[in-house]
Amino acid sequence: MSDTKNSISAIDEESPAPVDQPTAPDQFDERFQTTRREIWAYYAYYIGNNGLSLFNFAPTAFQNLLSQAADENDTLVFAGSRRSVNSIVLLCNGISFAIQIVVFLVIGSFADFGTWRPNILIVLSVMAYAVGFAWLGVHTADQWHIGTGLYIVGLIAYQTTLTFWTAAFPGLARNTAEMKTKAEEYAAGRISREEYDLADTMKRSQLANVSFYVQSVAEIVILAVIVGIMFGVDVDASTAKNNWGLSVLIAFASGVWLLVSLPWFIFEKRRPGQSTDGRNIVLAGLQQLVYAMRQIWKLKQSLLYLIGYFLLGDSLNTTVTVISTLQNEVVAYNTLQLVYLLIVGIVAQAVGIYAFWSIQQRYKLGTKTMFNVIAFSIILLDGWGMIGIWTDNFGFHHVWEVWVYQAFYGLVVCPWYSYSQIMISEVTPRGHEFLFFSLFSIIGKTSSFIGPLVSSAIIDASPSDNASTPFYFLFALSVVSFGILVVGVDLKKSRLEQERYLQEKLAVAVSSLPKNQE
Repeated sequence: MSDTKNSISAIDEESPAPVDQPTAPDQFDERFQTTRREIWAYYAYYIGNNGLSLFNFAPTAFQNLLSQAADENDTLVFAGSRRSVNSIVLLCNGISFAIQIVVFLVIGSFADFGTWRPNILIVLSVMAYAVGFAWLGVHTADQWHIGTGLYIVGLIAYQTTLTFWTAAFPGLARNTAEMKTKAEEYAAGRISREEYDLADTMKRSQLANVSFYVQSVAEIVILAVIVGIMFGVDVDASTAKNNWGLSVLIAFASGVWLLVSLPWFIFEKRRPGQSTDGRNIVLAGLQQLVYAMRQIWKLKQSLLYLIGYFLLGDSLNTTVTVISTLQNEVVAYNTLQLVYLLIVGIVAQAVGIYAFWSIQQRYKLGTKTMFNVIAFSIILLDGWGMIGIWTDNFGFHHVWEVWVYQAFYGLVVCPWYSYSQIMISEVTPRGHEFLFFSLFSIIGKTSSFIGPLVSSAIIDASPSDNASTPFYFLFALSVVSFGILVVGVDLKKSRLEQERYLQEKLAVAVSSLPKNQE
């Protein structure tokens, strides 16, 4: 155990940077080395979990049924009060995210234990497929109550599957042959720790961005097929056929998700997590979560990013929902028009993520630099919407604006979905990926729960039920979060804090061993 003790003492508490360790921070087991087949299976799952079924068109179908069931003032009685359609959508969004907090508290914190973590993703995915296919039975205005349940549960299934799928990418990246080579070079003293960390960052960034790019290109093909299906259903013939077309679209996208997710379920290597030390798995997970929430105060940079992620995630999630409700009204829920808009958005998304990754790779830019550009773009988006409070000439009130929005959103905002996750991996101690991704998801869902409820209340408080009024709140939220992330978060300091965190945890583990095991 003397080597371990030497390793523990390798970091001088008073020095600004860690001393190079005799071994690389990532240790490799040949059995779990990432294969090309496994990486492409990982990409394939994301092609299916693209959001078309439960994140894009299910909300549209839900809002469509609400608008048809509403009275002449566009209101319905929901949750004990008469509310506008936009307010109900935002309220249901908040309810869904509140439930997600409970889900992550129960199952998210113990995903780092044992080898059965992939089972969580499989079960949640099956739930998502079931909700998608269930929409085939819900397509008339009198079924809006059932649609409410499907909308809420569908968002839960989509968001939870996305989190557990995403959290696998740091482990995939760090077990590649390329990173094994870098680890050997670092251990042999041929490269510095800074060079090793840069290689680690670029590999994680590559995996996250390429998966997003592959998904975007494949989604364009899926949408092209959907256009053909919509013509086959003849969605423009009547309101009833348009309703049916939306349900068929959700079910078709769910079927694609089911098929392309199977390779990941089969080929993912079940890399072992932490031991439960004889504890009940649920109890061990909850204790782990409590431990992480206590220890994150020692990881100040992780905490700062957590706060910024909380605020900016709240702003973006609510902004997308508010703009979506405005867009649906502008295009009158026309299914074909919505599909065409999505095609523009996804093409822009593919171009945007390719451009971001290419620029980062060419100029060796840090993850935070790319993330700052996205954060500033979110501020511009909320500013655009805020103008619409004062005038009908601009601010998501016209068809041309929703076309421009789809292009802008795809090019410079959509990279958030990869770079925000890369940033989480930057501030997460090695070996604790699922724990910290779950912690960030709990915080993210808390923010997503608060934002829609506040926005719903703002709309209800507006004398004219102006659906644009939440942009006051969202713009301010984006500006504050941008300031925290740009000024406060320092990834170099974060790496030092993570090293100390891991070394202190190892020291505690060693001190608790019986004398004859040291």
